[in-house]
Amino acid sequence: MRFPNLKHLHYLVVLFEEQHFHKAAARCFIGQSTLSAAIQNLEEQCAQQILERDNKQFVFTGFGVELVAQARQLLEHAEDVSNFANTGGDWQKSTVLLGTIPTIAPFIFSDLLNRVQAEYPDLQIKLTEDTSENLVRKLQDGQLDCIILALPFATPGCTQRLLGNDPFYLVGTQANISLLPEPFVYSHLPQDSVYLLHAEHCMTEHAVSACQLAFQEQVNSLAASSIFTLVQMAQNQGGFTFVPELAKRSGILDNTNLVVKQGAPDAYREIALVWRKTSRRLPLYNGLAVLLQKLMPVPLAE
Repeated sequence: MRFPNLKHLHYLVVLFEEQHFHKAAARCFIGQSTLSAAIQNLEEQCAQQILERDNKQFVFTGFGVELVAQARQLLEHAEDVSNFANTGGDWQKSTVLLGTIPTIAPFIFSDLLNRVQAEYPDLQIKLTEDTSENLVRKLQDGQLDCIILALPFATPGCTQRLLGNDPFYLVGTQANISLLPEPFVYSHLPQDSVYLLHAEHCMTEHAVSACQLAFQEQVNSLAASSIFTLVQMAQNQGGFTFVPELAKRSGILDNTNLVVKQGAPDAYREIALVWRKTSRRLPLYNGLAVLLQKLMPVPLAE
């Protein structure tokens, strides 16, 4: 039996992701003719049509789509075998491609790298920051080994290991906070007074849900792209926003005139480490999860 060439299968997966020969070839650092020859070689070997071609356009056949799915699993297992062989089976000497979202990344990366250096000096971490949707896609495509997300967020085909909770605080100027009636409920917030992140940031949905912000008229039409910008908007526009404990304890409110108001006990987001169920690097993920739990504002109780 002649086994498929792993490099050709990699080219196939990249072509499926890019849906463009030139972009796929560039990403693989090869010429388009080499890519075309690799796909043709796979078709001949499988005796099945992978692509339906029409001039410069193409579409994957049903067989081609299924082959891509099988190729991803095979490439993932091959990478696991390679990692195992190169490290002698010691996960502490491996390399992990780790991704997380912008509302977590700036507030844990430095501490994470310092702890890794201190506890696992031979473990190499390559960090990526992106939206939850993009990170899940990259994880499923094998471009990342594991990701740190705020839950709830759907991750089909993946394992979620809860690390801990990250409480939300209401943030505003001392003058504005002092005007809020007691006992305080979020429905007391004035119209157009609450600044949130753009919709693609999952923290917006998490904050609204956790803080029971049920009235859309309270949300200002201005939206920010980062927590840092949210803080500036609350300070300069005279409104309110929500800041997670991870950001608060990093000093994001230092040198501002903003103060925090303790949220409700259930006003928090859950943070988890996520990896593919098919991955065989479980000791690595469990070890990394234990380390990450120590960085959580409210670590998961053992």
